[in-house]
Amino acid sequence: MTARLMPKTRFANTRFAALTLAGLVAATPALAHHAMGGQLPSTFAQGLLSGLAHPVIGLDHLAALVGVGLVSSRFARGLTLPAFWIVAMAAGIGLHLASADLPHAELLVALSVVVIGIAATVRATLPYAAIAALFAIGGAVHGYALGESIVGAESTPLVAYLAGLVVVQTALTTGIAFAARRFAKGSLQGPLQAPFQAPSLRLRLAGLAVALAGAATFALALTTAA
Repeated sequence: MTARLMPKTRFANTRFAALTLAGLVAATPALAHHAMGGQLPSTFAQGLLSGLAHPVIGLDHLAALVGVGLVSSRFARGLTLPAFWIVAMAAGIGLHLASADLPHAELLVALSVVVIGIAATVRATLPYAAIAALFAIGGAVHGYALGESIVGAESTPLVAYLAGLVVVQTALTTGIAFAARRFAKGSLQGPLQAPFQAPSLRLRLAGLAVALAGAATFALALTTAA
């Protein structure tokens, strides 16, 4: 009976990863990055809509959020980890608005997705502090890139844009973390900080899909830069 079920299990895990990757790719045609069609938001509603949609219609940003949720699900305090991403993301937008220069921002964004995907793919779980630092760096880089579409806007749509970003990214990362925990296998070691001993193969394959999405956007960014 077990021998008959194993091929089906492998097929289900492979299909899960394939569907994750396909969903990430389908989320954005040609890496679209602007909910307003590239136009600067001029009202509160436009700013909010742009903020809510921007991380979802961009493959690199969406893949990163999926990866953040997957990695966070491994920790007993995992639901606090997305906060490092959100705060750093807001700081990254502030740096862009302050005219700070970050060379090769799109390449760095794609690279951060690859690293987060790898963190979600490996069987061993990195220390909480290392993941927090990774999310802080990645969030700042993504925030800098997200700030491009709001540069020059007035204060009202700018605040609405930031609010939309915070809401949608918090919802996605924590929601994915909750969902991923349903598939996680193993038990916690210790009362607060210990990771799950054995993340399920299905979740690790989803992490692989995130890493592949990051690699694809990195290759595309290289081509565009050339």
